[in-house]
This record gives sequence, C-alpha cells and structure tokens, in this order.
Amino acid sequence: MSTATTVSPIKVSAQTDNLISHAAHFMSVSKKAVVEEAIREYIANHRDDIQSGVRDAITQLDGSTASAVSLLSGLSAEELDDVGGLPS
Repeated sequence: MSTATTVSPIKVSAQTDNLISHAAHFMSVSKKAVVEEAIREYIANHRDDIQSGVRDAITQLDGSTASAVSLLSGLSAEELDDVGGLPS
C-alpha cells in the first residue's frame, strides 16, 4: 500500500464533525486519523457487501455502451429505448 498523501476533502454533517472532534480530542489523535481508521474499519466490516456489489455490476456489463448506461442510470434496456435509446 502506498503511503503517498492525497488531499480529498470530504463533507460531513456538523453532528458527525463534532463526534470526530471529540473522539480525536479524547484519543489524542488528529481528526484525520479518526476518519482514516473509521473508513478502514467500515470497509473491512462491509467487504463482503462491497465485493457482492462489484460482482453484480460486472455481470451486468457486456462491454456495450448500453449496458454501462443502464448500470449507471438504473434504467433497463427497454426503458433506455423508450427515452430515445443510444446511437448504434
């Protein structure tokens, strides 16, 4: 795993920011450390669901533009045709 730092701002509610701030203060770590650890734990705890979602998405893709648009939009091939379809 790379240790390079990339800055990607995320927005959380004021309530969540307060929780992060309190946790960081009482654990004597940075807010960044709290968020990074929380995300790692969340992904570890939901890994099976994430992998299942990826597998489902891959099975829906057949390499066509229509399948990609269908997956991203949530519209079936028939619904795409009803709204004008896609160029061949």
